[in-house]
Amino acid sequence: MQDRDEAAPRPRSSDFVRTLARGLAVIRSFSAEREAMTLSEVAKATGLTRAASRRFLLTLTELGYVRFDGRHFALTPRVLELGFAYLSSLSLPEVAQPHLERLVAEVQESASVAVLDQGDIVYVARVATRRIMRVSINIGTRFPAVSTSMGRVLLADLDAERLDAVLASSEKTVFTPHTITDEDLLRAELDRVRAQGWAFVDQELEEGLRAIAVPIRDQSGRAVAAVNVSSHASRTDLDSARRDLLPPLKAAAARMLADMAVRFD
Repeated sequence: MQDRDEAAPRPRSSDFVRTLARGLAVIRSFSAEREAMTLSEVAKATGLTRAASRRFLLTLTELGYVRFDGRHFALTPRVLELGFAYLSSLSLPEVAQPHLERLVAEVQESASVAVLDQGDIVYVARVATRRIMRVSINIGTRFPAVSTSMGRVLLADLDAERLDAVLASSEKTVFTPHTITDEDLLRAELDRVRAQGWAFVDQELEEGLRAIAVPIRDQSGRAVAAVNVSSHASRTDLDSARRDLLPPLKAAAARMLADMAVRFD
């Protein structure tokens, strides 16, 4: 009897790599409803044989994209690397840039968009009005997510297992006397961010720098990036940021989401 995996019709293009397609199918078979599955469940979800599913799952486990507890397989936070490769391409910056320019013109402060890459945020778009940091920020600049406003809104959106993994592996660097490094305090702050839907970081990354951020969500509601406005502490406090910066920041995130939906749907 011919193996189901081998009986699948061959694609017309000779460049099509069936093994890669099957491996991606295994990754895509996991979801919020199927966070952990047995070998048989993966085979059923993908249409592959148990033998083929086992080979792909063990390979993905060896590469660090899947974990196995002896019965169930589940994705690991490393799959975020695959999403980052897409988000750091030209698509997201192209969508975000005009909306950042409009936001900056409205609030007269610098604004940025970043994505989460394991324990760091990576800047993918930025419009600056003036130099407010000692460190120059460019596309590709990385900062620890736990100490940044954009990082915290992205961390707050992770499920418990992924968040535990990121916090366990993140270096808790003390940048200023205000930097929160205690994990219990960080978790309490992330709970606050999750409840209110935005993050405000007060001089934790650099003295004199305050920033407020909101998530940019996809059509399913998942935070795929974050946008922030940063300002010097002499011009902005929590009350003024919440009053003057948060509403236009939320509006900019909504426009980016709408634009992404039009381009990528």
